[in-house]
Amino acid sequence: MLALVPVLVAAPAVAAVAVTLARGPFQGSETVSGAPPAGVVAPRAAATGSTDASGADSRAPGVAQRAARPASAPPSTPAVAYRRSTALGLPHAGRLRDGVQLPAEGAYFFTWDPIFKTRRNRLWRRYATDFTVRRLLRVMREHVAAHPGAPRVGVGDLSRTRGGPFGPEYGSIGHVSHQNGLDADVYYPRRDRRERPPRLPAQVNRRLAQALVDRFVRAGAEKVFVGLNVRLKGPRGVVEPLAHHDNHLHVRFPNRRRG
Repeated sequence: MLALVPVLVAAPAVAAVAVTLARGPFQGSETVSGAPPAGVVAPRAAATGSTDASGADSRAPGVAQRAARPASAPPSTPAVAYRRSTALGLPHAGRLRDGVQLPAEGAYFFTWDPIFKTRRNRLWRRYATDFTVRRLLRVMREHVAAHPGAPRVGVGDLSRTRGGPFGPEYGSIGHVSHQNGLDADVYYPRRDRRERPPRLPAQVNRRLAQALVDRFVRAGAEKVFVGLNVRLKGPRGVVEPLAHHDNHLHVRFPNRRRG
């Protein structure tokens, strides 16, 4: 009987360590990389919870734990707190009212932080109008369904929480547009299927990249900007080559509700 005592005493400590290890990666991925730079407006509370000034999720523990899925098993239908949004002004001089946050990932897409170069883009960099988010998710879902075995689609920056300037002060060369919730950066699928942006045009799976461009055009995209060296095509006036787009396409949806 005495030999059992150390096991019984040690069990709570082992359990505590296990809980700490299980929670750490999830909380760190949204909290450490979720902090916006100085001057960035923190995300407003969503219908399913709230976010603090650091961008961390402050929902009840039970909700946060249910959302903490391993990267290998993302939610097949990501939960989105939709609300009526308004794109104000222009993509290069505007702002976003009541924006909707794109989830960090789903069964057919993942998000990428172009500054930290990590999976799961920060919360405040993935807001758009409700129409943009709905159409973006639909296109990606249909693309993966139409191409069995295709890798998940990567998504970069949309707009800030309330839109507005998204220039170099927010990292790298920044964005001229992406100001009113109508723009989204979508990375070209890689030939090696890795879930990260291609570094060179030779790494792009041109067949799948062209299929994505075509699907965005059919979905009513107003503009699809593509790289100068990836040789992608589309209707004149909609699909346009643009510098600094050799690793991603830039899709712009029409403003369905003008403020």
